[in-house]
Amino acid sequence: MSEASTAWLLLGLAAMVAGFAKTAIGGLGTVAVALVAAVMPAKESSAALLLLLLVGDLMAVAAYRRDGDWSLLRHLVPGVVPGLVAGTLVLAVADDRSVRVGMSVIILVLVALQLGLHLRRPRPGSTWPWQARSAAGLAAGTTTMVANAAGPVMTLYLTAQGVDKRRFLGTSAWFFAGVNLCKLPFSVGLGLIDAHMVWRTLALAPMVGLGGLLGFALVRRIGQRSFETVVLAASALSGIALLIPH
Repeated sequence: MSEASTAWLLLGLAAMVAGFAKTAIGGLGTVAVALVAAVMPAKESSAALLLLLLVGDLMAVAAYRRDGDWSLLRHLVPGVVPGLVAGTLVLAVADDRSVRVGMSVIILVLVALQLGLHLRRPRPGSTWPWQARSAAGLAAGTTTMVANAAGPVMTLYLTAQGVDKRRFLGTSAWFFAGVNLCKLPFSVGLGLIDAHMVWRTLALAPMVGLGGLLGFALVRRIGQRSFETVVLAASALSGIALLIPH
């Protein structure tokens, strides 16, 4: 198989995983991060995946638009905006290798946090103080701008609030749709998105749709805790893979 064919295969798989993560288990999005970063420079990969995620956001919002909890989202906004700015500054000054290593560290740290949450669930209905909510927003804004890796942050935040599955999916859908739209002008301003990337996204959009449909079909049939274990393992492997030179 040629190098170009391999690249398209990995991009197609990443697009499908991105769609699945949007409609099922958000933590799986870190695998898509690693797949795209394996075939293009880290900074460019972040922007390329952003366009694919926006396609998935359309599906997620269409499916779960009535299930979002706006009170939970409002608490994150004060931290998200500074986080986006901080992430933009990182992308502007860091070289590609540093961004790749940073993406790996972000993924592995957040996987560790998710694993801790998976093993020891917080008391349902617990409420974080405003400082913790602002910190969650800051972390989500920074990690999503640099590495499209805010899924684990949102998992920590929403699970700590004791939300049910539909409320979890609806709140995540609206959050990422809004944040990813906000990220778009930052990525354009950094020169990371061009016409070629837009056409490539359109070509890969059907794979995002396929992944989204698979997510709709499977999310109600697989035990959440069991599947999270698989996702955590895959996310950890993807974070390690980013450290391997290629």
